[in-house]
Formats: sequence, structure tokens, C-alpha cells
Amino acid sequence: MADYTQQIEKSIEALFSNISQRLSTEDMVRVERAYLLAAEAHSEQKRKTGEPYIIHPIAVARIVAEELELGANPIITAFLHDVVEDTDYTIEQIRERFGDDVARLVGAVTKQKKAKYQHSKQVDNFRQILESVSFDIHALLVKLADRLHNMRTLSSMRSDKQMKIAGETDYFYAPLANRLGLYHVKSELENLSFRYRCPREYSELEQMVERDIEQKRPHIEVFIAKMGEILAAKGLQARTEVRYRRPYSIWRKMQAKHCDFSHVPGRHYIRVIYPQSEQYSEKEYALKIYAALTDYFKERPGSVSNYINAPKENGYQSFHVKLLREQGVWEEIHISSERMVRNSRLGCAAERTEQNVHKWLEKLKAILRTDVAVNGIQFMEGVTSSFYNDDIMVFTPAGQGIILPKNATALDFAFEIHSDIGRYAHYARINGRLCSVKTQLSRGDCVEIATDRGIVPQPDWLGAVRTFKAKKALHSFFAAQPKLDYLRCSHCHPLPGDEVVGFKDEHGTITLHKRGCATAIRLASEQGDSIVNDLTTFVESDDMFYPVRIRIRGIDRYHLLSDLIFCITEQLHLSMNGITTETVDHIGVCTIDFSIHSLGELEKAIASIAAIDGVDEVSRIDIE
Repeated sequence: MADYTQQIEKSIEALFSNISQRLSTEDMVRVERAYLLAAEAHSEQKRKTGEPYIIHPIAVARIVAEELELGANPIITAFLHDVVEDTDYTIEQIRERFGDDVARLVGAVTKQKKAKYQHSKQVDNFRQILESVSFDIHALLVKLADRLHNMRTLSSMRSDKQMKIAGETDYFYAPLANRLGLYHVKSELENLSFRYRCPREYSELEQMVERDIEQKRPHIEVFIAKMGEILAAKGLQARTEVRYRRPYSIWRKMQAKHCDFSHVPGRHYIRVIYPQSEQYSEKEYALKIYAALTDYFKERPGSVSNYINAPKENGYQSFHVKLLREQGVWEEIHISSERMVRNSRLGCAAERTEQNVHKWLEKLKAILRTDVAVNGIQFMEGVTSSFYNDDIMVFTPAGQGIILPKNATALDFAFEIHSDIGRYAHYARINGRLCSVKTQLSRGDCVEIATDRGIVPQPDWLGAVRTFKAKKALHSFFAAQPKLDYLRCSHCHPLPGDEVVGFKDEHGTITLHKRGCATAIRLASEQGDSIVNDLTTFVESDDMFYPVRIRIRGIDRYHLLSDLIFCITEQLHLSMNGITTETVDHIGVCTIDFSIHSLGELEKAIASIAAIDGVDEVSRIDIE
């Protein structure tokens, strides 16, 4: 215990020494009182490692104070974050001693014990954490600090507990840190999670990264030295550092690009960091550095990304470019001010304008204002996908910037503008080019969406959207559509009006077949007792469309194809989904896919097409 006592005293002294430089005497007294309360409350408790439990609150408080550079109330909350959950102290007692703000923060990070959870203990806890943003962002930051220390000390846990905690971290906490702009926290959480989820892969990649660093170091050092000479000759002050991407980042790129380690691009980047200047703005100074470097080194065309003018959603700013070094290798260069580097480390905890913080908070709140009826797991998937990975900025024709997740489509853009624009999206023009609404967007695209009130969202739209807003709108639309009481045979595709027979399986599911269907005949002979008598609900409905395919044979002539299309689209007002034609020795065969409501509507269409001059035969065929 003596060793632990010395460790605790040393850690507390370091913390108090650090924060005393920036906190008032009154706040220091409050922080010290919080520590003493935590030490007393947890005095009989130990961690899984056998250490006194108070080591954990102290470590969380140090992360909050030293790594996130937060103020007195978040530090106090860090000391007390487990007191209400694990001891006899109450929120009211916390409020009496430390005020309403600390009480709210402690309440937000305290897991609510319930007899029955709405979705699951984990999902309900995630939602509680997110909902704390309604009054303050600091609760999220304390919770991230708590999770970070738990991950740093995860080795003491059983392997099943390691997998549970690492899974939560990768699924929720790392994406949350990313959206809060805490790049270093996000990166460490990802790598610790990867280390415990996939220890063998992590170890192998860690060794590969170390070998890669040793192999490239001499060439990079020469390149950096030359950069320094160039900037010094131009009178530009800057320092450089090489940032090596960590195993999880490498692994993710390997998965995305389906390649091995040696073919992963951008395994490191070089950061050029410049001081604040009274003479030039940050952008002007960055461009001066860019101009000086590209006067000497060859620049890779199209490699510039200006995140100074257009920051990422999490506030990240920098100026990126790729330069060619002597060995014929493109080096990724990030040109950043000292302020940008600090903000990348501290994220939303850095000195940001109220406008930027308000914008981020409002976007998060908009995600959280989802219908409470939405399945909790579906809700969490939507939230975490909105938090994670890279963003792209695209533009409306009027020049308004819209931030979307990487791999978002024109449909995501449409729903982001307005739910009705997404609901009735007909086609897109991307940089002036006509495109499907399911087209994936790239950074800087100018997007215009054309709408049509006759458009009906298709099921495959769900697979084409990335944002929670788009997914929620589409799920709501499909949930409101009338449900079929039956499944339709995938071979004979019966329509309302066909002579049909139904068979009920052991799960109670009824499948409809046309009475001439070979499968129906076999089932009738083998499972006759499963035949369903009452099929009265399988009738024509204005809300239900069924895909059909017809084959047309006739004598080829001028304008025959245009007459067929005119008949289907203009006279019958049906939407065509596909058409193929083939002409051999003046005999034309045309296959057309379209959607109808019933057999009667199909028969009317066939009769109208058969009356066209030159058409000899029209038949309905199965869609394979």
C-alpha cells in the first residue's frame, strides 16, 4: 500500500501544480475538496488490478485538466464521476457542496440503474450520454476521459470484458471523439480498441509500421532538411514533424482498398507548422509556404485540399498538398498554424468562436431529436455513422457549402437540403452533368437536384444513403406504406386478378402462386394441408406497383420503337424500367419492363400494344 500511497501523492501533486497556474484560488479550493470527497467515498474500493480505486478518478481528472485543458467544474466532475454510481453519496449532496453545474455534469455521466432497459443497458447508456449535450458539452468530454483511462488500463480485464469494452469504444466513443474534433483521443481510442479486439493483427501491423519508419527515416530527414532550407531562404518561419499513422488507421485503409501493408498510401505525412503572424493571415502564410515549396518540388496535380477555408465538420483546419521527393515518392504535406495544431488536439475544448461551437451543437441536437419510436440500435447506428470518418464539402448552385460524410450520394445531399427534395428526387446534375440520384459525391462537387412529385422512393435507395437524416426519412416512408399480407412466388410473380393459390409454411408465412405454377402444383401434391382458402386481401391497390415484363415480336419498320414507347408512357401512363431490342432479318424482338397495379391493367397494356401497326405478338414473360 505504501507504493500506492506514494504514487497517488505524486499524481495529485503534479495535477495541482499544473492547474494552479490557470485556476483561481477559489477554484483550487473547490478542486481539492472534490478530490478529498472522492478519496473518502472510494476509500474501501479497489480496481480489478488491485489498486486503490481513487487512482482512476485521479487519472481521469488529469486527462481532463492536462490533455483536454478544461476548467474547474469538469475537473471536479472527473473526480466525482463514479461517486454517485458506486457509493452512498447522492446528486443532491453533490449539488449542496459544489453547485448546480457540477451536479448536472455528474448526473449526466452517472449510469442510470433501471429494472428494465428500453433497448439494452449499453444503448440506453449511449443515449443518456448524448442527451447530456442539451445543456453542456463538458459531460461528453469527461465521459471520453473516463473511457480513455479505462482503455489504457484494460489489460487487467478478462478477454470477454476486453472485447465488450473495446467494442463499445470502437462503435461509440472513438466516433464521438472524432466529431468533437479530438483527433488524438480518437486515434488512441481506436488503436487501444484494435489492440484488444485483434491482438495478433495489431502486433503484426505495429511491427510493420516500426520497420517502415526505420526504412524511410534517412530519406525523409533529407527531404525535411531541404524544405527547411527553402523556407528559411524565403524568410518563412516554420517547424516540421513527421506523423506516422498508427496500426488501426493502416488496417482500415487496407480493408477499404483491399490491399496489403506495402500498398497502403499515406502511411505517414509531414506537418509544416508556422507561428501566428501580425503581417499575414493564417491562409496567406500557408499559401506563402505552399508557393515556396512548389517552386522547388514538383506538386502532384489535384492533390491540394484547402481545409483552412472549408474546415471539416469537426473543425479540423489545414492546407494539404503532395510533393515529389528525390526517390520518386509523393510526400503528403499538411501546412498548419500553431493554432490549428492545438485545435486539432483539443477539438471543441479549444478556443473556438461561439458561432462554430453553436453550429456543431445544433447539428448534434438535430440528430438527437429523432422520433423516440425509432429502434434504439438503429438510432445509434445512425448517430455513429454521422460522427465518424472523413467529411466532404459539396456545394449548391448558389454556392452554399453542405458537409456530408465521405461516400455520401446525391440522395444524401437532397435530404440534407430538405426532406421533400429527398423524397421526390428525380435526377441530379453534378458539376453540370446528368447523373442518377444514387451517384457518389466527391469533395467540391456542385450538385443540383431535380424533383418530381410523381417519384416514389425505391427500396434500393436505403443502400445508397449514408446520413442518418436520409436513412430515417426513408425508413419512415417505407414504414408508412401498406404491407402485403403475402409473399409472391419468385418464379411466377402473380398479380392481383390472377388465379392464385396460397401455401402457409411452418412459420405462418403465406406465399402466393399462380395456379399453373409448377411449384404450386408440386406443393399441392406434397403439402395439400397447407393450402390457404381466404385470399381476399390480395386485390388491386393504387399504392402497390408490381414489376412485369413483356416480349413483343413484329415486323421492323421506321418509328416502331417510338410508337411502342409512346403507347406505354403517354397513352397508358406507365413507367418503363428497362427496354432491350434486337432485329434479325427485319423481324424485331423487344423486351420491356414496367410496373402495373393488377392483371387487368397488364391485359389492357398488352391489348393496346398488340394494336400497333406491325406488332404480331405480345406476351407476358417471367422476370428471372
